[in-house]
This record gives sequence, C-alpha cells and structure tokens, in this order.
Amino acid sequence: MNARLWLFLGAVYGFLAVSLGAFGAHALRAQLTVEQMAIYRTGVDYHLGHALALLLVGSLALQRPGRGLNAAGACFAVGIPIFSGSLYLLSITGIRSLGAITPLGGVLFLAGWALLAVWAARSA
Repeated sequence: MNARLWLFLGAVYGFLAVSLGAFGAHALRAQLTVEQMAIYRTGVDYHLGHALALLLVGSLALQRPGRGLNAAGACFAVGIPIFSGSLYLLSITGIRSLGAITPLGGVLFLAGWALLAVWAARSA
C-alpha cells in the first residue's frame, strides 16, 4: 500500500512542480527581481527532482517493499513542501526569515537519499 502512496504523491507533486514552474515563468516573471526569480526556480527544480524521487521510491516499493523505502519516501514527501514551499514564499513575499526553514527541508532530502542508499545496499 505504501508503494501506491509514494506513486500518488510523486505524481501530484510532479503536477504541482510543473504548474508552479509555469506560473513562475509566465505570471511572476514581471513581478519578481532576477534574484527572487532564481530563488523561485531553485524551489521548482528541487520540487520536481524530488517528485521524481518519490516515483522512484514507489516503483522500487512495488518490487521490494521495506521500511527504509518508506522512510525515504516520507523524507521526500515532507521535504518538498518545507524546502520548495519556503523558497516559493521567500521569493514572492521577500520575507527573509523564511530562508531559515529551507535547510530543514534540505536535511530531509539528504536523509531520504541516505535512506535510499542504505536500502539499496541491503537489498542487493
């Protein structure tokens, strides 16, 4: 059942990443400074990349489910709104204190990749 959850979340997050990327490119381009747009794009890049990571976790869990995969999926799923969401808000609002939240999402991404590596090493 967790495989389906990771696949579902990966697809939803992928949809949102593409939608938010298009919104930024078209609706926000004239509103944001070059620096703000770069921050926004970083959020989109990591958002989309980790949506794909969730799809990978879901695909792997269909073949060989495990707690390590579920933990990695949870890290990616929670990391996306924290990391990318804080960058979206920072770029749009200019509230610099939101940047303090971003590293928490980054740590979750790192943990997710580490858990995925451990799972891969143990299941090979």
